[in-house]
Amino acid sequence: MTTRHHRFETLHNFRDLGGYPAADGRTVRWGRLYRSDSLGKLAASPADLARLRALGVGTVIDLRYPWEISAKGRVPEFDGLAYHNLSIEHRPYDQAEIDPDLDPWRYLADRFAEVAEDGAKEIRQALDVIATAEGPVAFHCASGKDRTGLIAALLLTLLGVGEDHIAADFALTERATPRLVADWHAAHPGRTLRWPAYGRAPETVIRLTLADLTARHGSVEAYLTGPLGIDESQAATLRANLLTAA
Repeated sequence: MTTRHHRFETLHNFRDLGGYPAADGRTVRWGRLYRSDSLGKLAASPADLARLRALGVGTVIDLRYPWEISAKGRVPEFDGLAYHNLSIEHRPYDQAEIDPDLDPWRYLADRFAEVAEDGAKEIRQALDVIATAEGPVAFHCASGKDRTGLIAALLLTLLGVGEDHIAADFALTERATPRLVADWHAAHPGRTLRWPAYGRAPETVIRLTLADLTARHGSVEAYLTGPLGIDESQAATLRANLLTAA
């Protein structure tokens, strides 16, 4: 039985990227690609760490800043784990303090555009790791929403998944929003959450991001083959490893 959402005690946004229709009539394989909020939370739950290991995850890509990892921790070590810290965001900002008067989805899409340009080297490295991993891969940031959502969108584009499915996948984080907000309040007693859209992930954000990449580069694929330098050989490897047979 295939499962999109996996239940953990400590994680709120862990899900499988399998099942989406992709290139040449194929679909993304189940049980090979997982996106998540911070796997550093697993240090508090041996049972959750056992759940991750039971999925066969042997490669973890942590998209956070090193200072986030120092403050919050990383996925616990276990035998056979290949851990990669690839911080794709280069201009930190505090989402809790975003001006409530701004257009929130345009603001977030503008930050995604910065990440796509500033973090091209690290994004390419993340895709290289995914392309060469022998088993299931999990990639994550803090909430599994923005940095994770951008990597998922670019990866699904490389696999030939259409924008409607990419957008729908991005918006599944909305199921986790109440718990993400609750975690923020628990971690910041005495602070006011200034931005009312904290933890939200509507389709509009990723659709704006993909449109921005198209406007700047001609298409999302042109961004992948241009600034990222993904060639047909690597795209073919990704598809061979991550898609079902036609």
